[in-house]
Amino acid sequence: MLKQGLHQKLLQKLSPQQIQLMKLLQVPTIELEQRIKEEIEINPALEEGAEEKENDELEEEEEDQYEGAEVTDSQKEIDLSQYIDDDETPSYKTSISNRSSDDEERSMPFSESKTFHDSLNQQITMLNLTDDEEKIGLHIIGSLDDDGYLRREVNNIVDDLAFSQNINATDAQVAEVLKAIQSLDPAGIGARSLQECLYLQLERIEPKDAVLVLSKEIIKNHFEAFSKKHYDKIIAKLEIDEEYLKEAIEEIIKLNPKPGNSEKSDFKNMPTVIPDFLISSEDDKLSLVINSRNAPELKISKGYSEMLQTYAEASKRDKSQKEAVLFVKQKIDAAKWFIDAIKQRQSTLLYTMNAIMEFQRDYFLTGDETKLRPMILKDIAEIVSLDISTISRVANSKYVQTTYGTFLLKTFFSESLSTDSGEEVSTREVKKILQNHIEAEDKRKPLTDEKLMDILKENGYNIARRTVAKYREMLNIPVARLRKEL
Repeated sequence: MLKQGLHQKLLQKLSPQQIQLMKLLQVPTIELEQRIKEEIEINPALEEGAEEKENDELEEEEEDQYEGAEVTDSQKEIDLSQYIDDDETPSYKTSISNRSSDDEERSMPFSESKTFHDSLNQQITMLNLTDDEEKIGLHIIGSLDDDGYLRREVNNIVDDLAFSQNINATDAQVAEVLKAIQSLDPAGIGARSLQECLYLQLERIEPKDAVLVLSKEIIKNHFEAFSKKHYDKIIAKLEIDEEYLKEAIEEIIKLNPKPGNSEKSDFKNMPTVIPDFLISSEDDKLSLVINSRNAPELKISKGYSEMLQTYAEASKRDKSQKEAVLFVKQKIDAAKWFIDAIKQRQSTLLYTMNAIMEFQRDYFLTGDETKLRPMILKDIAEIVSLDISTISRVANSKYVQTTYGTFLLKTFFSESLSTDSGEEVSTREVKKILQNHIEAEDKRKPLTDEKLMDILKENGYNIARRTVAKYREMLNIPVARLRKEL
């Protein structure tokens, strides 16, 4: 049964302005610029540039300058020929004088480079192939992955050619064309495994000395033992000494395991890092500056403001005028909210980053990672009196440039770990100590995770072996067996 009734409820809702601010807080600098451009496109009342506060004063000065002077009719007429002069100095000769050293360069450089697929497509035309063989070759080249490997089996390529290009080829024909492609540059291209890739590169090296022959033998017949660094087994089977094996290994590690990347085809995919904050130190004093791109100059369109004023002063207002006034006011209000959100974003970023800088003061002064204090989102949230979610948005995808490098802001946040003395230290400090011991280890007998655990315990860091393994993996350091060197 339906019935009506009055009920009181206490609800907490975010305003559109608060939602807009939260969204702006989490975007990095490079995305903020795009977001501002989008807002300017959809809101004509919003413009880039500083507020024009001195225009009226400039106009008054110009009026005073020409007040009392008689202006003839000929002076009122504008002669376009005065502004067109074929003999005037080219702009490139005066551009230096018209620019300040503080002007920000907004242009984006573009680099043009061809991929290894394009290079192979050009090279294959120089081979002595029939039309069908060239089509098979082009299909094989198109099937290579970004590293230059052929991950599909020959029989699958035969099926692909039959269905997609109506070419009835045999396994032997495809294998023969693949062999021709493997003779192209770069060396190792078209390999079906790492073992084949390395062997193809060794085949190209001249002259064929004894060390090269040994390297080929290791890759061809002892690759599994080599990849697992079971050097003792290789020495025993080949009956060679350790120094001879070391020379062969040095020859092998010079090879390129990813020949497709040698053409720099992935250069355009490298991410562009633009620091949101800049921290400098001088005489034990830290200075924090926010990237100027985070503080763009925005203003309300003067035309829209004058339009609203004109509608307000109109004596008669019909329905269309009221709708126009409503539209203009909505756009101006939206522009004001957006400008306020950008300013509030800037102040929030500065306030939060300043708290992080002071919290990790010792690190930013010295660059010593062992001086990083354990810091979680809650610590900074309590200092700046903001919600943890706000701090998380500030730390998300933001970079800070320091004297010691550019770092992702959230890497400074870490859990704490208690030492034997009861002191709380950052887990990042433990990782740094772990990395230092691994770098200083004897590569002939690398430290196992259990030995690393014992070393950390001797230094007062009481952690388990599985935790050592977890930290080692986070540092992208392989296990002891794979770190072994002769």
